[in-house]
Amino acid sequence: MTIHLPSAAEELRNLDGLTPREIVVELDRHVVGQQAAKRAVAVALRNRIRRQRLPPDVASEVTPKNILMIGPTGVGKTEIARRLARLSGSPFLKVEASKYTEVGYVGRDVDSMIRDLTESAVDMVRREKRAEVKDKAARNVEEQLLDLLLPPSRPGFGAGGEDAAAERPGEEPLRSTREKLREQLRKGALDARTVEVEVRERSFPSFQILTSQGVEEMDVNLKDMLPGLFGGRTKQRRLSVPEAREVLLSEEEARLVDAEQVARLAVERVQGSGIVFIDEIDKIAGREGGHGPDVSREGVQRDILPIVEGTTVSTKYGPVRTDHILFIAAGAFHVSKPSDLIPELQGRFPIRVELESLGLEDLVRILTEPRSALIKQYQALLATEGVEVSFTEEAIREMARFATDVNNSTENIGARRLSTILETVLDEVSFEGGSAGPRTVRIDADEVRAKLAPLVKDQDLSRFIL
Repeated sequence: MTIHLPSAAEELRNLDGLTPREIVVELDRHVVGQQAAKRAVAVALRNRIRRQRLPPDVASEVTPKNILMIGPTGVGKTEIARRLARLSGSPFLKVEASKYTEVGYVGRDVDSMIRDLTESAVDMVRREKRAEVKDKAARNVEEQLLDLLLPPSRPGFGAGGEDAAAERPGEEPLRSTREKLREQLRKGALDARTVEVEVRERSFPSFQILTSQGVEEMDVNLKDMLPGLFGGRTKQRRLSVPEAREVLLSEEEARLVDAEQVARLAVERVQGSGIVFIDEIDKIAGREGGHGPDVSREGVQRDILPIVEGTTVSTKYGPVRTDHILFIAAGAFHVSKPSDLIPELQGRFPIRVELESLGLEDLVRILTEPRSALIKQYQALLATEGVEVSFTEEAIREMARFATDVNNSTENIGARRLSTILETVLDEVSFEGGSAGPRTVRIDADEVRAKLAPLVKDQDLSRFIL
């Protein structure tokens, strides 16, 4: 059975019918291998649906089972989390734990991850609400454009009398002219015309104010407090009809969408289905050493702990509870190990999955199988200039073999090595592009070896180029 979930809103509505097995099938379309990790996130996602079916008093006690992914870079940790969020229509944020290592000196407040997650949820809900009012906004904008192209006649001086009666005979021709203009407007016959539109100025001074609550909270309501200074002014601009339609449509959609409702729904969505992916958590896995960076690392762990445990974070859209946000942490743990995390934080990530390193066969599948496979991306890019690129099976296997060899002999960066390999193989084709006109290019194993063998043979070159 093929599962097709075309939009975020439809994904959210249809998710209730997906079993963990079907969620894994959907993830298989984008990520190769790593079945243990897929099973873990599928169960975590399904448990959210199960919690929603519980009585409120019981549901409030059921917290997400956070996940710790352990594995080298480039094996799909981030992609699994990102695809899971897209599948569920959930607000998603990816952060690097290492960016908080200098908190108090240079870095950011740990609470900012929840504020950023809320911002992404607001953007998501706003897009959905704008889609709902799009048709109505388009109709309103059409009337506004017609008013600009053919201003309505001046109304009479009274509700009745000679003045109003004198104008009635002219109303019908005006209405007929307006309908003719409407037909031309819809056909695009008036696109060359220009109209004068009142545009709201959106630019405002950029500055930061540091307080004990951090930078993020100080831009809360400055624009509301000082509307005349921050975007409250308008100016007249002469625009073509298509440009005017775009400007008016954006403003009309914003006018029809209730900002307070958007904020409320966004906060509810963050609290009920938000997902935070904390990458590079192994970089803060140091224990206390009395001085130096270890103190900072443990301090960051203790700052993250209440966020994961459940606390209230103040945002510009209101307080956000983190009790039911799903946290997925990931790290390579080459130098440190999960047990180097403070015990309290370890206990907040009860589900641990180890991701496997990618071998030759995995890289072959990554090049060809996923919906957004690298080869498909390059073929689509070059096809825009009339260049049809094809790869033989032997060429694909050779590229995967070279990537595997370089990963084994230098740093193992997993599937990310394939992007460098493909760029090197297609360098000349990409550079020429469509300058030679439409053509067909066939990449075989001999050409792959000719491009890559000299680099792989030279260890220094392969270290810095591949």
